[in-house]
Formats: sequence, C-alpha cells, structure tokens
Amino acid sequence: MSTVAIPVGARPARNPWVMLGKGFLMALLVSAGVLVLYPLIWMALGGFKSNSQIFSDPFALPNRWSFDNYVAAWNLGVRNFLFSSLLVTIVSTITTVFISAWTAYGLTRTKMFGKPVIVGFVLGGMMLSPTVALVPLVQMMQSLGLYNTHWALIILYTAFRVPFTTFLIRAYMLDLPRDLDEAAMIDGASEGQIFRKVMLPLCRSIIVSCIILHILFAWNEYLFAMIFTNQIDVQTLPVGLTSLMAKHGTNYAEVFAAMTISALPIVLIFFFTQRYFIRGLTEGIGK
Repeated sequence: MSTVAIPVGARPARNPWVMLGKGFLMALLVSAGVLVLYPLIWMALGGFKSNSQIFSDPFALPNRWSFDNYVAAWNLGVRNFLFSSLLVTIVSTITTVFISAWTAYGLTRTKMFGKPVIVGFVLGGMMLSPTVALVPLVQMMQSLGLYNTHWALIILYTAFRVPFTTFLIRAYMLDLPRDLDEAAMIDGASEGQIFRKVMLPLCRSIIVSCIILHILFAWNEYLFAMIFTNQIDVQTLPVGLTSLMAKHGTNYAEVFAAMTISALPIVLIFFFTQRYFIRGLTEGIGK
C-alpha cells in the first residue's frame, strides 16, 4: 500500500471559496467602518475650516489648521453644556447602577414574600413610555422646586433606567453559584458585605456594560433635557447645541466645532471600553 509523503513545513492548499468569503467579509467590514467614521471625521475637519471653504469645497482638507472655531464654540456656551452633561451623566450613572445592582441582588439572593409580583412590578417599568408621564412629572418637579435644575434630570434618568438596568443585572445574577454566598455567610459576612465583596466583583462585566449603556443614554437624551431645563447653565449638550444652532446656524464652522466637542468624549469612552462592553453582554447572553 503506497503512501504519499508530505514535505515537512508544507502548508495545506487553501480553499479559494473560503479565501473569497474572508475577503468579502473584510471588504464589508471596512466599508461599514468608513460609513461610520467618515461623517465624524468630516464634521471634525469642518471645525477647522472657514464658512466659505465649507460651501466652496466641503470635501477638501482645511486651508489653515486653526482652533479658532473650537475656541469660539467653547466660549459660546459649550463649556456650560459640557459641564451639565458630565454632572448629570456621572451622578445618574452611579445612582442607577448602584440601585439596580442592589435591587437585582435582593430579587435573586434573598427570600421575600411575593417576589414574582415585585419582579413584575420592577420590570414592568420598562413598558412605561416617558412621554405619557411628562405632564405629571413637570407638575411634580415644579412642586418640589426641582424644575430647571440638574437634580430633575438626574432623578428622571435614574427612575426610567433602573428597570432596564435591573433586568440586565438580575439576568446575570440568576445563574451565579450560590456556594460563595453560603461560604461568606458561614464566615459571618453580612448581606451588605456579601453584596459588596462577593456579588459585585462577580458581576463586574455586566456592570461595566450597564455603565456604558447608561452613559450613552444620558449623554444623548433630548426630550427630558429640553422640557425640564430652560437656562443655559443647566441645559445639557443636546439641548444646548440645538439652541446654539438656532442662534449661530449660519456659521457652520463653529457649529461643527461644537458638535465635535460634544461627540468626542462619548466616542473615546466607547472606543476604550468596547471590549468590556461586548464581553459583559455576551457573558450575560451565554448564561
């Protein structure tokens, strides 16, 4: 019986259809990346141009690289909008994730009467449309003296995002082993210590994903920010940029600069945390 000797180090012949499929997939991904990145790059370059160059040659590189438009946009009120967005986003993210994680822990790790009803009540908040409750919410904020303050947005963002965030963290906690809880309880740990030192480290991936999702929501939210704020020192970036475009809409260079400043933080955050975001969601799906 004859055998064919294969030279050492020789690579097996590649299937041309496999190589063609990989090439097509790579071309598709590159095209999708260009479609996503090009508008952002064009907007950022527009901030370096003059108004006349934007109209005469919109797809060319700037004739002069100067940050004058960015400085002008910053002084027109973008710094106030940026501060408001950072304050509202950071505080609401902390409160939403902490309340949701503690709620998810109670719904999965403790014994309570009528737990299915409580779970349905909490998760039912995801079915409530914010637009339905606008009128009573405005009256409530005015009666509490919170209208046109940062606290109004922080409370609203937290209230409307807790059900969804609780749903994600609870789904992740359901299949976590209970042996560690029992071991910590035997060692004398309290419920708070088990939550902080056992459950939160185990849920790190999904918590990071929830943080990113809430940042994306709070940074770009427009409806509540438009209705519950009406002063420049309280307005967030989406509403502030709208008013800026209404006042200086003919100066597109400054408008592009302002839009670039508002988009830059969220782009950087998602770029540096995307692997943790994807890992948290995929691990939750796997469970």
